[in-house]
Amino acid sequence: MSEASSLQWGGRFASAPDAALLAFGSSIEEDLVLAPFDVRCSLAHVTALEGGRIITGETAATLRGALHRVASEIADGSFAVHARATSAEDIHGAIDARVRDHAGEAGARLHAGRSRNDQVATTLALYVRNRAQRAADTAATTAALALAQARVALADGTLLAATTHWQPAQPILLAFWLAAVAESFSRAATRFDRVANDACAASPLGSGACSGSTLPLDRETAARELGFSAPTRNALDAIGTRELALDLVHALARALGAASRASEEIVLWCTPAFGYARLDDAASTGSSLMPQKRNPDPFELVRAHAAAANGALAAALGTTTGIALSYHRDLQETKAIAIRAIERGLGALDAFGSALGYVNYNHDVMTAHAGDGYTVATDIADSLIARGITARRAHELVGVLVTTAERAGRRLEASDLDKLADDANLARPLVAPLDARASVEAKRTIGSTHPHAVARAISELETVLAARERNTTI
Repeated sequence: MSEASSLQWGGRFASAPDAALLAFGSSIEEDLVLAPFDVRCSLAHVTALEGGRIITGETAATLRGALHRVASEIADGSFAVHARATSAEDIHGAIDARVRDHAGEAGARLHAGRSRNDQVATTLALYVRNRAQRAADTAATTAALALAQARVALADGTLLAATTHWQPAQPILLAFWLAAVAESFSRAATRFDRVANDACAASPLGSGACSGSTLPLDRETAARELGFSAPTRNALDAIGTRELALDLVHALARALGAASRASEEIVLWCTPAFGYARLDDAASTGSSLMPQKRNPDPFELVRAHAAAANGALAAALGTTTGIALSYHRDLQETKAIAIRAIERGLGALDAFGSALGYVNYNHDVMTAHAGDGYTVATDIADSLIARGITARRAHELVGVLVTTAERAGRRLEASDLDKLADDANLARPLVAPLDARASVEAKRTIGSTHPHAVARAISELETVLAARERNTTI
């Protein structure tokens, strides 16, 4: 095929474009993942053309046959080879050229009433819908996995010293930590579902370059064929916005942020210094030099991918802020950045969920260290407050007590509670938890780490996830 026939424009120009500049403007590589969605978009455009009596039924059938052949080539991988060999600027032009190869003269009618502007916007919306649904399912699956692990940890009664500033804070159940991970991924699934639903709202197809079309395109039928509720209301807005892609990149950055935070703790837990967890061989890597090494690479890479997603979001947003309404070529870079971020982000989410399933938690070590660092100190202060001492005075008294015990190299003991009672002018005995399990079982509030509260929270979130699965499979 000649260079001229691979392009969707050219009559206006007296000479061929500079090959280097044409290559600079090409987005074929980034666009390849959009190919199946572009075919769907083109099939719906055939429906709009036929519905508006712009093409005959016979021509429509020929175009559909050619598009289905292209779809088969996309599926078997041969189309990518063809697309790279052409001088087409993007996947949309490559598919249009391939349709002309298969359909002959009828292929030249496919682009009637359509601009690449509405074509790209529609194809990108279909892609975002697909990837957002995938991301939602992945996030929900990860949440369910964390809950399943939480149920096991709850049955085992595994304790853990929660940290703030990476310092020992208060005793919690490991099940409580795992349920917190599940909560964050459940919220991520909700955000992804919202993006997917938004990508079903309005179809840009038929908006043309920026003002609609003088041809009587059947936009309503085409929109329904693509799974949209209706056509877009404003052509100028429809062809120039990339909000759906930006929303998905944002949702991925948020989800990967949650995965990164959990990964940070798991990486440390897997070190011999902690010994809280061990990553199965299937998810670990070794060192080319040090024979003893067991590296939790998947979780380290998730942290890096989370940072990269934040950068991609900022870059994609930046490409849209300096342009006017309608389409500008800057948006090609928006698309490229978004696609890379989405594909890599989905891979990182998948990897996190897989790696989480390979974590083996060390019940004995976690539980043994749950009280280290005077993690019951807050419970003792609370016992003073319950007896009428002010929060500030209780904090001071227990702080002094912890310093004394720390200097003596010992844990807090029952005799310390007697001294506290005397210092606070309270009648003995002062009752307060002195070990990690007693601390956990003393919690009374909804959403706390008390075993009953954790069990209730797990059940409630399982119900939420089950309802989501029912709604998404209807």
